[in-house]
Amino acid sequence: MKWKKYTIETTVEAEDYISAMLDELGVEGIEIDDNVPLSKEDQSKMFIDFLPEIPEDDGSSRVSFYLDFEKDNAELLERIREGIKEQSLFVNIGRGTITESETEDIDWMNNWKQYFHSFTIEDILIKPTWEDVKKEDEGKILIEIDPGTSFGTGKHETTQLCIKALSKHIKPGMEVLDVGFGSGILSLVALKKGAAHVTGTDLDEQCIVSVNENFEVNGLAKDRGTFYVGNLIDDKSLQDKTGREKYDIVCANILADVIIPLSPVIPDRLKKGGIYIVSGIIDFKEYEVVKAMEDAGFEILSIEHMGEWVGIVGKK
Repeated sequence: MKWKKYTIETTVEAEDYISAMLDELGVEGIEIDDNVPLSKEDQSKMFIDFLPEIPEDDGSSRVSFYLDFEKDNAELLERIREGIKEQSLFVNIGRGTITESETEDIDWMNNWKQYFHSFTIEDILIKPTWEDVKKEDEGKILIEIDPGTSFGTGKHETTQLCIKALSKHIKPGMEVLDVGFGSGILSLVALKKGAAHVTGTDLDEQCIVSVNENFEVNGLAKDRGTFYVGNLIDDKSLQDKTGREKYDIVCANILADVIIPLSPVIPDRLKKGGIYIVSGIIDFKEYEVVKAMEDAGFEILSIEHMGEWVGIVGKK
């Protein structure tokens, strides 16, 4: 099915007014594109490894909407143009022009799956739920993953650095804390490698749904994982829930700017001699993370690079 895409050239100041007007006219699926910088709160909720640079905010905004290609939309478009004129009486709408283009009907929630295929990391096979195990992969430790709306297929260099370090240091019966667990990929690896139990923290409630689904797909009992929503850095209640001097390994595949303030909190979570595995670190942030870990009392055991990303292992 084809759709017509209409884009209103407007301003950041007017985008909410324009969006509300479109909603009142029965238009669904509004899309807003501007260059307003993300707040720290918004950034903390994004599950990507490195925030992209965006152009300088010039106050412009593009509000797009989609209409059925087969229908006669002339009357609705005229009402939208009238609505834009009305908005211009009390807010700066900028150009207020409407441009038109065509687009195919796309399943946005599932279209990304064409880029995610089975792959191996050492003796681990990470497989999307919709693919079969190939004959040559039989016998490997199998982890099936469906990231859903949470970051974490295991494909990214930062996650692979964590998986390799985790595989090296994990031993049967260990307790593992996964900070920023996302889809639960590192928790799954820990359990498949012999951990007795994992605990995870994350800022996004949706991650709880994702990790529970992935536990079920991998045949893991729910009581082998305990997951919380919250910020371990400054949430004293969450720190109490996760426990003190409880863990053999703590993993944190996040961002350098989060790992730095997180590191002083981790020694109190780890047993004596416990291992702290971190990644999500762009190479030019390596020194800052190492210093933060050393200042927190960690002995640096290893530093590994993969492309422009860095993984660091410390010992309490």
